[in-house]
Amino acid sequence: MKTLRDAKIGETVKVKKLTGEGAVKRRIMDMGITKGIEVYVRKVAPLGDPVEVTVRGYELSIRKADAETILIEEE
Repeated sequence: MKTLRDAKIGETVKVKKLTGEGAVKRRIMDMGITKGIEVYVRKVAPLGDPVEVTVRGYELSIRKADAETILIEEE
């Protein structure tokens, strides 16, 4: 399965499923990342952490570990 961490810079992907549990999943959903939403990958830090994305019109930075819990649709 492909995760948000695997997405390339400049790519727009659609969220398929959130695999995190408990507080981690709740925090990601509170940030606006839910099933079916499109996420644009803006930047990735030099060491890969964090990943900067645009979701629902605002910019957001996500830790690498959190990005791995977000499954995306493969093209």
